[in-house]
Amino acid sequence: MKTPMTKQPMTKQPMTKRKTFIAACALGLGLLTGGGATAHAADVAIGYIGRQEPPREPLSFVEPILEDEGLQGAQLALKDNETTGRLLGQNFTLDEVIVEEDGDPAAAARELLGRGVKLIVSDLPADALIAIADLAEASDALILNARARDDGLRRDRCRANVLHTMPSRAMLADALGQYLVFKRWTRWFLVEGPGEGDKKYADAIRRTAKRYNAKIVEDKPWTFETGNRRTDSGAVNERDAIQGFTQVGDYDILIVADEEDQFGEYLTDRTARPRPVAGTQGLTPTAWSRVTENWGGTQLQRRFERQADRSMTERDYSVWLAVRTIGEAATRTSSADPKTIEGFIRSPDFALGGFKGQPLSFRPWDGQMRQPVLIANPRMLVSVSPQEGFLHPVTELDSLGDDKPETQCKF
Repeated sequence: MKTPMTKQPMTKQPMTKRKTFIAACALGLGLLTGGGATAHAADVAIGYIGRQEPPREPLSFVEPILEDEGLQGAQLALKDNETTGRLLGQNFTLDEVIVEEDGDPAAAARELLGRGVKLIVSDLPADALIAIADLAEASDALILNARARDDGLRRDRCRANVLHTMPSRAMLADALGQYLVFKRWTRWFLVEGPGEGDKKYADAIRRTAKRYNAKIVEDKPWTFETGNRRTDSGAVNERDAIQGFTQVGDYDILIVADEEDQFGEYLTDRTARPRPVAGTQGLTPTAWSRVTENWGGTQLQRRFERQADRSMTERDYSVWLAVRTIGEAATRTSSADPKTIEGFIRSPDFALGGFKGQPLSFRPWDGQMRQPVLIANPRMLVSVSPQEGFLHPVTELDSLGDDKPETQCKF
């Protein structure tokens, strides 16, 4: 591996044992069924590309500092793939490449592709994902985006060799908007943070408001400087500043766009009017939450906690979905061929169980995974979108995000 990158290889001894056990099981199954074929392990090679980043310091000390987010989801999914593929004689390998903070993800991908790894999970921001997808060597590869929410990746910047397991911002905003409209909370106070992601999230909320005939009655940028919470007078200063900032006309709910988690938590219980807070903090639309226990979700939560010694995040879950997508297709097709696996993933027959009560699949027009979106607060699952009454001629899941007639994606 070149200096800008570090690779975390799988240990050899457990892999050797696993191959031996798989071959024995497959041979035993052949004897029981009268089959005469020679048992052998078919390797399904999966690449994972992440990047070293300074751990984000949580707003509160009650939250853990995450140094392995995403990768833990890949490792758990690998175990699940091995379990489901074992009787078919399939062996799954996970080639983990962690690029240094100032390294080149495209170079890491080029090395993986050069070794014949054509099924790659990208745990990277949007620009790095595009750089990988546009490599000449990646033209016949399948890249699963498990991190970037950017709507542009599903619109004018879409790529034919990319699928998305992370929900787009449009999906998240529509999921929240459906719930608010269902509750008849249709007058929104939108607070937009200073970050680039905050602007994109706020734009998605504005799009949703138009889509569902809600009204943004106030739209304000966040200008208050936070950071004094731990001083003796911090709580008083924040209370007074937010009291003044939220002195606006009446509204049903405040929606905050703060993807970097810099200020959104300060708003709850401090607004001038007694109103709930939703968006990136408060009542949050998300692909996964540590509070979900429905549809067997507790089982997934507990297995992840035993492995990682922490709760599963949305990013962990999206990476888990990406690796499981490959495993499910390989098992269903009894194939290790990347093109056969990709073809099945893109077909109408593909369906993945994601502990959300409905099978998950991919939209052919932009590569986005169809999935329910959880509406949760920090301690409770409140609802799941799509909401009742938001109908669709094909599947209600396509009521979240860009539908086929709306798509700007042209492969």
